[in-house]
Amino acid sequence: MSSWGKRHVQEQGIALFGVIVLTLLLALLSTGLLQLAGQEALNAGGAKDAAVTQQLADAAMEMVTAWFHSPQASPPQLALLLAKRQQTAIGSPSFFDQAGRSQFAGTADHPDLVLNAAQSEDDRLLNDPASGLFRSLQDLGTVRSMKVYAPSRPGLLCTVEATVSPAQSPSSRYALSMQLAAVDLPALRAGVQVGRNLGLSETGKEAGALVHWGDLAVGGDLVLRRLEEMPVLTATAPVTGQGYSETALREDRWLQVWVGGTVQVTQPPVGENLSPVLPLNVHGGQNPTPGVRVDRWGYEQMKQLAIRYGTYAAIDREGLLYPGGVVEPGQGVSPDEWLRSRSVGDTRGFIFVDTLDRTAPRPDNLGVLRLSAAYTEATLVVQGHVVLSPSSTGQSLSVLSPPQTGQEGSVSRIPVQLSGIHLNGALYAAGDITLNQSARVFGAVAAEGTIAVAAPGATLEVWYNHELSQGLVRGVPVVLPAPGTWLVRY
Repeated sequence: MSSWGKRHVQEQGIALFGVIVLTLLLALLSTGLLQLAGQEALNAGGAKDAAVTQQLADAAMEMVTAWFHSPQASPPQLALLLAKRQQTAIGSPSFFDQAGRSQFAGTADHPDLVLNAAQSEDDRLLNDPASGLFRSLQDLGTVRSMKVYAPSRPGLLCTVEATVSPAQSPSSRYALSMQLAAVDLPALRAGVQVGRNLGLSETGKEAGALVHWGDLAVGGDLVLRRLEEMPVLTATAPVTGQGYSETALREDRWLQVWVGGTVQVTQPPVGENLSPVLPLNVHGGQNPTPGVRVDRWGYEQMKQLAIRYGTYAAIDREGLLYPGGVVEPGQGVSPDEWLRSRSVGDTRGFIFVDTLDRTAPRPDNLGVLRLSAAYTEATLVVQGHVVLSPSSTGQSLSVLSPPQTGQEGSVSRIPVQLSGIHLNGALYAAGDITLNQSARVFGAVAAEGTIAVAAPGATLEVWYNHELSQGLVRGVPVVLPAPGTWLVRY
């Protein structure tokens, strides 16, 4: 064979070898890309699982937190767990004893509460599509177990531990836990409270406060026009939304009247004196002992709560409000514009209105907040005086009566429709409250001074919200996740 032919055969062999090598390289590269794509798909699937699990965990823990805020809507099985079982030094309900120890004392092995979906009854309670605690999460997954026990850090309320299974991977189990902190707000334990006298010994200026479903507490004297205007306590009183002026008899199932001084009437029956024999639910002469319990919401505590969880506002001498607390010319807003709720559910939350100089209240630094909005849904803490002049008939509300115990020990609450409500929440004034017109409230009203009647015949009629007796106040969290305690184990 010629030298040219040999060279040609060698070149063909080299070319063939090159093709084989290139083919192998392409095959290896393709295999690597396929493996990489498969791994990316697995990673994406895992990330999706993790995201869904995190979403399920977040939702479950939010629901547990919500139970503390709405105990009346929580399952009966959890009622004792959610109730404040301790008391502060002033007798207000609390989650902590007076040494600061939480009422939750269990451990992970022996918790205060344990629910296990392996038990059919617990599974129904946790995950039943119609009535389960976590029925709203069924598209995300199920809760397989839940425990509540003591916190690991002093000062916190409890540890909540749950095991969840995502819907797309029901055989998987993920454990999560967090610890809750509590905001212990002093309770308002009466429908109406005043620190001084209630009513004047002047025709048309007698006491104008009326209470349904709770107590009336008066630090000084109570002045009535006629004794029969005071409702009597009876276990058979109807539980309705009717005002006292709309019923033939003035009676209530829960009303107790506590008066530090004397009870007087300006128009006694003929032949009787100004200090009549009192009904059994009216208790006069309570001071100095045993004393009248008048709840106080301290200035600094309420101010800090509003800054952290609600709205802090300053006020000027004209009664304009400055949300945020900075008083600048031309920036003030009218109370009606800012506080008016347009419908039921349009809440303004927790609002603190400071004194004129933003220091603790004194007789010379109290502003005047004038409220004439048709309906306000809020907790208002006013470090000054308040004038009530509702502009219309208010709103209708569907509410629950206070709990009552039946003959067999069962506890029930009666659904009631209230009408003409102007304030749904609570009103606390460091000064006086003046009635320019009649007003209706669902919640509680407290004045460190008095509640005065400016217009003859004006009344403040309050249906007490029992939740306030447990320190459950609109706009302030009862519990919240403690920072740095959230843990999910996959």
